[in-house]
Amino acid sequence: MIHSSAYETVIPSGSIHQAGEIQVYRIHVRGRVQGVGFRPFIYRIAREFCITGWVENNNRGVLIKACGRQPQLKRFIQEIGRRKPWAASIESVSIESVSGHQVEPEIFRTFTIRGSRDLSDGITEVGPDIAVCEECLSDMDHQKHRRDYPLINCTHCGPRFSIIKAIPYDRENTTMSVFDMCESCRQEYEDPHNRRFHAQPVACNSCGPRYHLRIRGQKGKTGIKNIVRDAAVLIDQGKILAVKGVGGYFLASDALNESAVQRLRERKKRDAKPFAVMFRDMDQVREYAFCSESEGKTIQSWRRPIVLLTVKKALSASVNSGLNTVGAFLPYMPVHYMLFEKLQTPALVMTSGNISEEPVIKDDREARERLDDVADAILYYNREISNRIDDSVVALVNRKERLFRRSRGYVPQPVYLDRNVEGIFAAGAELKNCFCIGKDHQAVMSQHIGDLKNLETEIFYRETLSFFHELYRFEPSLVVSDMHPDYLSTALSGELGLPVIKAQHHHAHIVSCMAEHGLDGEVIGISMDGTGYGTDHHIWGGEFLICNRNSFLRYDHFDYVPLPGGDKAVKEPWRMALVYLYQAFGGKLYDLTIPFVRQLDKMKAAAVLYAVDQNINTCMTSSAGRLFDAVAALLNICTVNYFEAEAPMRLEALIDQHCRETYDMNRINPLNFSEMIRQIVSDIEKGIDPSVISARFHHTLAGIFLILAKKIRDETGIARVVLSGGTFQNRFLLSRTENMLKKTGFEVFSHEQVPTNDGGIALGQIMIGAAQRDKLCV
Repeated sequence: MIHSSAYETVIPSGSIHQAGEIQVYRIHVRGRVQGVGFRPFIYRIAREFCITGWVENNNRGVLIKACGRQPQLKRFIQEIGRRKPWAASIESVSIESVSGHQVEPEIFRTFTIRGSRDLSDGITEVGPDIAVCEECLSDMDHQKHRRDYPLINCTHCGPRFSIIKAIPYDRENTTMSVFDMCESCRQEYEDPHNRRFHAQPVACNSCGPRYHLRIRGQKGKTGIKNIVRDAAVLIDQGKILAVKGVGGYFLASDALNESAVQRLRERKKRDAKPFAVMFRDMDQVREYAFCSESEGKTIQSWRRPIVLLTVKKALSASVNSGLNTVGAFLPYMPVHYMLFEKLQTPALVMTSGNISEEPVIKDDREARERLDDVADAILYYNREISNRIDDSVVALVNRKERLFRRSRGYVPQPVYLDRNVEGIFAAGAELKNCFCIGKDHQAVMSQHIGDLKNLETEIFYRETLSFFHELYRFEPSLVVSDMHPDYLSTALSGELGLPVIKAQHHHAHIVSCMAEHGLDGEVIGISMDGTGYGTDHHIWGGEFLICNRNSFLRYDHFDYVPLPGGDKAVKEPWRMALVYLYQAFGGKLYDLTIPFVRQLDKMKAAAVLYAVDQNINTCMTSSAGRLFDAVAALLNICTVNYFEAEAPMRLEALIDQHCRETYDMNRINPLNFSEMIRQIVSDIEKGIDPSVISARFHHTLAGIFLILAKKIRDETGIARVVLSGGTFQNRFLLSRTENMLKKTGFEVFSHEQVPTNDGGIALGQIMIGAAQRDKLCV
């Protein structure tokens, strides 16, 4: 048997026969090949090349038995990779020649599509939810039974993961099972030449789910045209609309109406965190934001993620709270397009339908109970959401997609590994939690769960883990968790009664990136973030590691500084600015004439410094995140964080893109920032523009990363650098660091498939678990 990539499929060398001789092959295709129209695609190209046989789904993938002459079979196999459906992903194609006694007589007559089979505890991929396709949008205008049908779909588009209850992905295993197909839909569903052949959510105006509009507890008019028109009028009047999406409810308001957006913030209890904005079309995206060719390609992809763009034209001031970026995305459900046809505004705030910090609401009854006081009306449909899933968030850096939040459109697509991780459960981190389960050589990451600090998120975590156990027939034998003793994910992992491996946070960050890129052996790991529990019981976050999958050496780190008040210092960056000033200037810091010092509450400052000196409620940290907080506070652009990472985000937004200067690297100790702080203070006193100071700070940090990487390479010969941690969500810093390292001869690896923040850490945990398990078995 030969295993080959989807695009370089090779006919087994031992089975080449003369052109006229009939051959039979068993072809096994693995990857995201269910729920994307793969079987009818195979059927059509089989007919095209005069191939007989059959194709079937099973929980190992798609199995094809193909019979034909050698040239046609070769072309047929090549076309599987070249012409696969747009949302399909082929991980591997294996081919074997079938001997005579294994060939069923009927295989020579025609090509058929068989039903799904359940063969083992192995899995095939479950498809992510796919944005509505152009053909379906056209059908809404031209197909009589689907005219204006707002839940239209086909094998190329529509809900997948959000409606599935079990595998294989067949209608009876989804939340569409309660809707009986009408005769028209059934004919399409059973016709292999039709685009809706075995489209599991297939429906129409006669037989499918329906929309309703509830206005402050009262049902509105019936009929989709009336419903959409009334909903659009409400938004144009400045009202807030709760809209049932693919994987949960969203709150919508006019992104150009300042009072409406402010009202949404008040009701949702979301002080300043930027809102995502759905634009009518690409013309409107480009009117309000700068959008490169690669960013445009991502925002229009079938995944339809939120893409972080630089603002060109102002929206409502409360949308992004003074930042120079906007999370932009396009309609991905038919009802979105229908709304924009009636709306006067070209842009909608579309934010998760929840109260701040809680999971997105997915159930209709809960939406009525929880959102009636937030929204003026609720637009919903009567199909159940099985799996809640939020929108994904992406940024483009050096023309590569970088996931900030991995959810709709990406989950549950696995990460393929070069090591068996069967039976390993990785619990993930505390913030931006995603967990991970191991099936054979696949790491299946959960959707974005969120911050595990309230009961609702804990319930979501437990529900999703239970679902993954059932869906993937997952039987854990080993658990990997973070070393932090107070993480809820760590506590939950201990409940399973299984062996537990504790993975150090920053080691897991680096190994997660190594896993993405299939890296083995030693690498230089530069792991920069806000918080991670260290082996010395301090809070790490500015780490230079020498790593392999199994273990790590902490080569060096940013110098420790006090973290006065623990988590309070994270929420109040002025505390970190005070600490860094104290280290750089001692008691003379009060003599400084910069605005930050002049505006300090001297009594509070004295109390903080007393706590530092007496080691009261103070731990030590090497965190890069806290350094960013300090600089942002010194510049007086963020002294209190109203949402996570606000200070670093504002500091990045401030950068003068034309400035190429650094602080005096000859005077700076690359691990101690007292000298850099003194230079920053000097710049502030001289009246240097804060945008220039921010640029110099970022360039200096990238220079420090290069200095340490070169030092490690000189001592060890290692020339592969892996960048990970939430600090590298900073697009400017990541781009600058990558480019500088590459120009100096390093191989540089950073995240693309999973987030660089804590949302990707479970992937590193699962690989550490596999490496340590394999080591114990040797």
